[in-house]
This record gives sequence, C-alpha cells and structure tokens, in this order.
Amino acid sequence: MFSKNFLIWIILALTAAAIVVDLPASVPRLKFNRPPLNVCILGINFTRDLEIKEGLDLAGGTRLTLQADMSKVDPADRSQALDSLQGIIERRVNLYGVSEPLVQTSKSGNDYRIIVELAGITNVQQAIDLIGQTANLTFREAGSATPSANPLSNFPIITNLSGKDLKKATAAFDPSTSEPIVQLQFSSDGATKFQNITERNLHKQVAIFLDNQQLLAPTVNTVIPNGQAVISGGFTAPQTKQLAILLNSGALPAPVHVIEQRTVGATLGQDSINKSIVAGLIGLSIVALFMIGNYGKLGLVADLALAIYSLLALAVFKLIPVTMTLAGIAGFILSVGMAVDANILVFERMKEEIRWGRNKIAAMELGFVRAFPSIRDSNVSSLITCAILYEFGTGSVRGFALTLAIGILISLFTAIVITRTLLRLFSHA
Repeated sequence: MFSKNFLIWIILALTAAAIVVDLPASVPRLKFNRPPLNVCILGINFTRDLEIKEGLDLAGGTRLTLQADMSKVDPADRSQALDSLQGIIERRVNLYGVSEPLVQTSKSGNDYRIIVELAGITNVQQAIDLIGQTANLTFREAGSATPSANPLSNFPIITNLSGKDLKKATAAFDPSTSEPIVQLQFSSDGATKFQNITERNLHKQVAIFLDNQQLLAPTVNTVIPNGQAVISGGFTAPQTKQLAILLNSGALPAPVHVIEQRTVGATLGQDSINKSIVAGLIGLSIVALFMIGNYGKLGLVADLALAIYSLLALAVFKLIPVTMTLAGIAGFILSVGMAVDANILVFERMKEEIRWGRNKIAAMELGFVRAFPSIRDSNVSSLITCAILYEFGTGSVRGFALTLAIGILISLFTAIVITRTLLRLFSHA
C-alpha cells in the first residue's frame, strides 16, 4: 500500500507534467517555450512535438477517390483484391506520415473504389503519386553491351531476385559520417540470392527499378553475405525517406487511378474546434455545479479531481498522439460526463453507510470498497463497446471509440486513486 503523502506527491507530479504538456508550444506572456519531447527508451528514439493532431474535418486536407481496374483480376478474387488494395494504400499513406488517414472501400456492381482522406497534406500530387504506384520492384545488373540512353537496356533483369525477397528498407544515418543512407534487409532466402549477386557484380552496379523506372544504381563495394545492405551516395534525409517508402510499398493487386480530388479547407475546422471548446466548458461547468449542489464539499473534491482528469486526458492525447476529429472530441466530452459516474456511485454509497451509523471516515473507506465492483463492471462494459467500435468501425467511428476508451481508463484512475486520496487528505485536515 502506498502512503497518503506519497500518493499526493505522485498526483502533484502528474498534474504538473500534464500542465506542461498541455500548454501551447509558446506562451509569449509567460516567456514559455516548450521544446519537443525527445527521449530514448531501449535504444528507440521517442519524439513528440506535443501538438494536438487534427483530423481532416478540423485541419483540412484532401479527399481522394480512387477507382480500381479489376479487368485483369478473376471475378472470384476481386473482393479480396479490393481489401488488399485498402491495406497496401493505408500502409503507404502511413509511411508518408499522415496522421490517422481514413482509407475506405466502396463497391457498386463492377465499380470498385477506394476513398482516402489525408489530413494536413499540402503536396497532394506527391501523395497521389505514392498511392498510385503499382510497385513492381526489380533488381538488375549491369549488362556487357555498350551503354545506351535507355536504362532498361543497360541493366538486364535479375530473374531470381525480386521485391518479394526484400524484407524491409529503412532510412537511417551512417553512425560514423552522419550521412543519410538506406538500409536494406533481405529475407533468409533473399540473402543467399543477394550474396551470389554481389559476388559476381563486385565493383559493378546493381540497379533497383520500380515499374521499369530506375530508382538508384549503387556500386557493389563488397560481397554481402548476411542480407544486410547499405546504400549511400550523397542522399538527403528526405530522399532516403522517400526511397525507403517506395521500396517498402509493396505491389498493388490492381491498378488504380484518381477519379475525384477534393480539398477540404481548415476554416470550418477551426469554427468546429471553437464550438467544441465552448460545448466542453459548458458541460464541465454544469457537471461541476451539479456535483457541488448535490454533494457539497464532496462535490468540490470531485470537481478538483475532474479538472485533474481533463489535464491528464489531454496530455495523453498529445503523447500517444491521438488524431482529434469532431467525433473524437465528442468521445472526450462524453468521457467527461462518465468521469463523475464513479464519484456519484461512491458518494451515494457513503450516504448509505452514514445512515447505517458509520462515521464519515469509515463511511468513505467503505463507500469506495463497496462501490468498486459496480464501477469496475460499468467501465469494463463500456471498454468492450469501445473495442468493438474500434475493431469494426472506420475513420471517425474509430476516433470516437479511441478517445472514449482513453477517457474511461483515465477516469477510472481518477476516481479510484485521485478522488480517494483527496478525500482522505481533506478528511484528516
């Protein structure tokens, strides 16, 4: 068991940390500038700019409708091909760096479509080019003929090595020179093939082509026996990132082309944010007044815990980070109302214990103990609902489920730990 004083210090530390995270990046009047969070855990760099990530409806962005050409796909396999298209395009968009993209499928007769929503994208054409690549990745070795203007003629294809043998490509930096590089990792079978290729092409070029377009043609400097290759050559960091994305992208099971492109402005989003903030403040105020009116001093303690809950929840949203949409904000506001449910159950149970002759301190402790099964079961049932919505929902529905689930978990911690600790503190004051 933790002592009361220890828990108070933990609560104060969490609240202070949450306030720092929740503050804007710069507050001129306070001469406050918060740097991005950058820590290393088990060798993995964890970086967050600690700004709220906004979805398409809030930040603006682009909505693309892609049509899939299924003419060369067997009719029995078209539904599976459409699902594969959705997964590959979603992976590509994630690699591009878009926060919580929405990728949906639509089927009407023989018309197969993919709807993609990209929040905050400025270079739309680059995103379209990335999504639409059919990604037929091939490896080619230098030919013996006289070089021509056509790279395909200069580099005959290596038939025994393909994009399927490439396990992963990563943009990185050379630890000794800090030069941007691309790291390639082949499968176990691909590593053997690649070793044979580097042996016969030592000090020669081995080119990598994407859809018959040359991506790069590095020179083999050494035989590579372990399937771990490094490509360098004066790249910039953005270039290595883009190369890694293209090498990792995977092949589309059917060609796609853009049939509609719509830009969503951020003006409506800002107006929605302002209205949501007003709605949230009104909701908090009504809940706070209700708790004070019904429970007096107990209500004041619950309101203080509710304020801490709001700070913690917003900080968690920034740290994960959660992409906020209007539906996500609705989930958060709903979780605020649910956050006081546990307090109400405890306070009503305390009233019953007092009516049965318990003193206030005993009634408080018994109130928490005997109300906990109801609090636990109600929160677990809500979390199960959130899990179902997140698993089977798409886009805004998943955002609603995620923010609601996070809010429920934090509210459970707030009610059981923070409210109880504050009541113990004030009851002995």
